[in-house]
Amino acid sequence: MLGDMIEARHLRVLRAVATTGSFSAAARELGCTQPAVSQQMKALEQSTGTPLLIRSGREMRLTQAGEALVRHATGILAGLTAAEEEVAAIAGLRAGRVRLVSFPSGSSALVPSALAAMRAAHPGTRVSLVEAEPGRSVEMLREGDCEIALAFRYPEVEVRGDGQAAREEWDDLVVRPLLTDRLVGVLPESHRLAGADRIGIGELAEEPWIAGCPRCRRHLVEVCESAGFTPRIDFATDDYPAVFGLVGAGLGVAVMPELALESVVPMGARTVPVEPLVQREIVALTLPDLERVPAVGAMLDRLTEATRR
Repeated sequence: MLGDMIEARHLRVLRAVATTGSFSAAARELGCTQPAVSQQMKALEQSTGTPLLIRSGREMRLTQAGEALVRHATGILAGLTAAEEEVAAIAGLRAGRVRLVSFPSGSSALVPSALAAMRAAHPGTRVSLVEAEPGRSVEMLREGDCEIALAFRYPEVEVRGDGQAAREEWDDLVVRPLLTDRLVGVLPESHRLAGADRIGIGELAEEPWIAGCPRCRRHLVEVCESAGFTPRIDFATDDYPAVFGLVGAGLGVAVMPELALESVVPMGARTVPVEPLVQREIVALTLPDLERVPAVGAMLDRLTEATRR
């Protein structure tokens, strides 16, 4: 196709010749030599397969094809300039966007300070946030619905369990470790163990349980089974204030990430360290190609800084 053979630099030279009326004047305007202008015009005529200029005395006159090409060149070069400026703005973090997906406790405790730091450092970059649990957030990343997904996994779970599944699921992704989040027991204030310094999870074998998201629920069952019992899960909710409310009402016990305690004030409930140590690894995920996008890299750095604080 003709458009595949025409180069933008040739169009700029043609427009300069048409505007100034000669190769020498065009060369002065473009800051190059007259032979260079002549050479580029010959290359453009070879690409189009037709004469574009006619020498008339000391001036150059456009042929009908040359006039048509100059007419279109104005719009083409304006579009290229706009595109170059937009790309430069994105590369320089004066523009662009980052769409972030996070699980709820990450949204409330970890993300806000990172977003504030990003906005302060790069006010021209738009950052949006939606919530989704790991699994769905990874799907959104792969489907192009976000650039960064915050997720978690349980490293200590056996190979058959969730930790290994997460590792396999993330094999082709960039994994930025952020922090290790310990889980603590949540008991009603009136519970016999509420004042203990720490408790073994097996001591809660006969209690009704309140569980969280499906991934957390699977992990709870595996941890309890490794302690010799299967938990009786009476309630399941992804909402951490609701977990505290149910525990505070005496309806059961739970384990909850310490990160969630940053934004929830327990009413009628106490937190107690549990044994064995139960923890999860919180990470930021992105695609390898996206990691090289300046705004995405900057947002990953802000998330890392937020966890250090």
